[in-house]
Amino acid sequence: MTHILRTVLALALAATSAHAQLKELGDGGPGPIKAPHLTAEMVSLSPNVAPGGSVYVGLVVTLDDKWHVYWKNAGDSGNPPTITWTLPKGVTAGEMLYPPPSRLPLGPLMDFGYDSAVTFPLSITVDPIVPAGLIHLDAAVHWLVCREVCIPGKAKMGIDLHVVPGAPPATRVGPIGDALNHIPGTLPADMKFAVLGGKSDFVLTLTRGASQSKAEFYPFGPDLIQNAAEQAIEPQKDGIRLRIPRYVDSGTSSDHPNTAAGPLPATLHGVLKLSETEAYDVSAPVVPGEIAAAVPPPSAPGGSVTFLSALGLAFFGGIILNLMPCVFPVLFLKGLALTQSSGEERSRLRNHGLVYTLGILVSFWLIVGALLIVRAGGTQAGWGFQLQSPTFLTLLAAGIFFFALSLAGLFDIGLSLTSVGGDLAKKEGYTGSFFTGVLATVVATPCTAPLMGAAIGFALAQPPAITFGVFTALGLGLAAPYMLLSAQPAWTRILPRPGAWMEIFKQITAAIFFATVIWLTYVYGALFSAGQGIYRIALLLGCFLVLAIAGWVLGKWPAKWSSSIAAIIIAVIALAIPLYQPKDTTLVWTPYSQQALDAARKDGHAVFIDFTAAWCLSCQVNERAVLRSNDVQHQFASKKITLLKADWTQYDPEITRELASLNRSGVPTYVIYPNGPTTAPDVLPELLTKSIVLDALTKDTK
Repeated sequence: MTHILRTVLALALAATSAHAQLKELGDGGPGPIKAPHLTAEMVSLSPNVAPGGSVYVGLVVTLDDKWHVYWKNAGDSGNPPTITWTLPKGVTAGEMLYPPPSRLPLGPLMDFGYDSAVTFPLSITVDPIVPAGLIHLDAAVHWLVCREVCIPGKAKMGIDLHVVPGAPPATRVGPIGDALNHIPGTLPADMKFAVLGGKSDFVLTLTRGASQSKAEFYPFGPDLIQNAAEQAIEPQKDGIRLRIPRYVDSGTSSDHPNTAAGPLPATLHGVLKLSETEAYDVSAPVVPGEIAAAVPPPSAPGGSVTFLSALGLAFFGGIILNLMPCVFPVLFLKGLALTQSSGEERSRLRNHGLVYTLGILVSFWLIVGALLIVRAGGTQAGWGFQLQSPTFLTLLAAGIFFFALSLAGLFDIGLSLTSVGGDLAKKEGYTGSFFTGVLATVVATPCTAPLMGAAIGFALAQPPAITFGVFTALGLGLAAPYMLLSAQPAWTRILPRPGAWMEIFKQITAAIFFATVIWLTYVYGALFSAGQGIYRIALLLGCFLVLAIAGWVLGKWPAKWSSSIAAIIIAVIALAIPLYQPKDTTLVWTPYSQQALDAARKDGHAVFIDFTAAWCLSCQVNERAVLRSNDVQHQFASKKITLLKADWTQYDPEITRELASLNRSGVPTYVIYPNGPTTAPDVLPELLTKSIVLDALTKDTK
């Protein structure tokens, strides 16, 4: 989608001579020319140029506060200033040069450009055959200036030069000289630039012999990186690394946060900006590979991590993990099981401990195996990576919520998930121990105990055998406290004796699990965009409500097959609520024309017109955040609003006339024509909210 945003403005501006709203300013002179929200002027480094020589001229743009113009790659929308020259015979103009841009955020999108004074220099070359004397250079200048609203403009400008034999080269001073000093140059010979491309990220490495702490990358081409995403900085002792998410089509990424990017480009070419005064034009072939291998793991506080130290850190980190709020309730309940079964044979208790440990290790191995498979595809992943999956989070949060309902007393499932209950048969008891280990691992993945960070960071950058070894040590550490208790049942004397207090403790434990569910719900919502996140959280809460009904059924008719089957069916329905992905129901917009507007009003329908353009950033933000929202779409449909899209990306005199009739000179503009053919239009603000649109629809469709 976004490649359209950056390719059509030149055509739009080339056709704008017919209407006063885009009238051509200037009389062919250098200016300055005052246009809406900017002043443009043509200047030269020197008034003289020698035959066979060259001189720099430049377009100086001074912007009103909070308005901006664009770099050669405008980002998510917009287009840069352009100059079309009409030159005397023997005179040629070079390519317009662009100083390093800045990142200009607006909502979820990002532009690349300039929000203060900027100069665009270029070289004018005169052939030796050009006679001495005065020459005039004509320039047709086009620009797009934006804030919340975008206004295209153009001017007829020009500049005089004197062809003087023997004229000395000009000194680089003034705005052109300053701009030339900041134009990104080629990378010095003692610096190296490399690009590693993974499934979802680029890792850019600059080696310069000294550590660098700041950098920004601006690609020359569109649809290469996620423009608005954070460019993660990793300072190195001899340079810097940037980790940048690759471009994912915006039409599919909002509801599917893990959507993969397309094929890797052969090369990555752009500007690497290190400071306001240092930037380089860089290009390098994109080397496919595992992103994690390109980024060094974090070091332990005392120095570099070795395999043996990583094993030790992982083991002790696993022991400490038992004290984390997410794991301790499971361990404590398991300890209570030992208290209740302390009269059993020591061999059976040891077997329970071994099976519990096996459940933890198998779970860790499965997680690490899945992690390595994901990493082999080029995607960066780390401890807890499964928490980036909405499906996994749904199942985990729903499972913990359902278990917490039992602990809170809504129904009784024994406590078989944690091996509590002496009435289990031998096989069932071992099964309970195994799956308690699985549960301990699952609830441990959101946590990182002290000492774990360095060990995990080391493990994830190593070959698979070492990675499995470190995570096995982590699992053994997690299992160690229960293993010790099962091997020495006499130590269970330190635990309180069974009694009525256990029921109170179960309920306290339920509160801890409910708190974990709240946190998981927050993580789940954070995987989606702002509007979608609230909607998806509401669906997950609906799942919890239906699960509570399933628990009530089990509690109302306990130990019955019919109630168990009914509870299972209800639980499946509950999970389907957040897991179901409905088809896109975005309504269809009809292209604007006066005939379409007249026909809809004649039929008595209210009409909503979206005056928009692909290069208008505010238009894209309003459309994604408001006009596509479920609430607004529902009102459009229920009130049978005729939707017209007036696309001004390419100049359209009919749209321009309609804008002028509404006393507007640019986009975005939003208009509602209420019911009835003679009612005056209702013009909405440039920046929309759902409440603004919904209130206007209610008022205009009575």
